[in-house]
Amino acid sequence: MDLSAAKTILEAALAYASEQGFKPMAVGVIDARGALKTFAAQDGTSLKRGEIALAKANGAVALGMGSRALMKRAEQQAYFIAAATSAIGGSLVPVPGGVLIKDAAGVLLGAIGVSGDTSDNDEAAAIAGIKAAGLIAEAG
Repeated sequence: MDLSAAKTILEAALAYASEQGFKPMAVGVIDARGALKTFAAQDGTSLKRGEIALAKANGAVALGMGSRALMKRAEQQAYFIAAATSAIGGSLVPVPGGVLIKDAAGVLLGAIGVSGDTSDNDEAAAIAGIKAAGLIAEAG
């Protein structure tokens, strides 16, 4: 994923969140290897929201599934999610808001993580950002 696409995703996610009246958001976009492409936190976002957003994205890329699917897995296999969290250095938050980004052919480009409002609203903003870039969202 190039920087231009990452910026489009981030800006569209923030615009969607603002339009919907969501609480202040932190948004991070990473590439398929987990490297940070872009990040922003709106004014008024609480201190650790950025880390939570990035952990949602990192967990999605590390395990190859959106964080909604990770939440379902955590409910069924808590020990696995705990072990996976440890294996990837603690950067995994298994609640909605971490969404895989794929191209039309299904190739993984990266992930977006959003935190600040309810998990469902975080995920909605993430999906809106991905769609604005003409890419495919996989939330789980």
